[in-house]
Amino acid sequence: MSHSLFKYAGLSLILGMASWQVQAASSDDFVEAASEAGIAEVVTANLALEKSQSADIKTFAQQMASDHAKANQQLAEIARKLDISVPDEAALTDKVRKMILEWREASFDKSYVNNQVDAHEKAVALFKKEAASSDKAELKAFASQTLPTLEHHLEQARALQATHGK
Repeated sequence: MSHSLFKYAGLSLILGMASWQVQAASSDDFVEAASEAGIAEVVTANLALEKSQSADIKTFAQQMASDHAKANQQLAEIARKLDISVPDEAALTDKVRKMILEWREASFDKSYVNNQVDAHEKAVALFKKEAASSDKAELKAFASQTLPTLEHHLEQARALQATHGK
């Protein structure tokens, strides 16, 4: 296996943290998983803006950074109201950034779009579960409100994957 494949697998693990929590029923687990995934989305999007050579990927990355930063802020506000702690953004940001910076330039776009499909598939599953079964009205509303945006991101990521990924 190549060195870059290990890095891809590692980033998939970070971006896919939410998938581990899909089975969890507690609001705390949802907040943790959604926060981790959202922070990773902003970090990867900002790096894609710096490293990608493709205009369509940069446009997508700008949307990801903007949409996920907004969702992260909304989720953090809800979590504070509900007295639910959120993950340490700085530590997770460092971890994701270090991993991505080691990708080779030639494979960055491919790795980024493949990760976006994987991460958004997992996020959609997480948010669907929370929207359907949350025990906190605020989190249920947030998940329901955010889900269509995540589904749209997934459609966009799949379209990019058709030309840049796999």
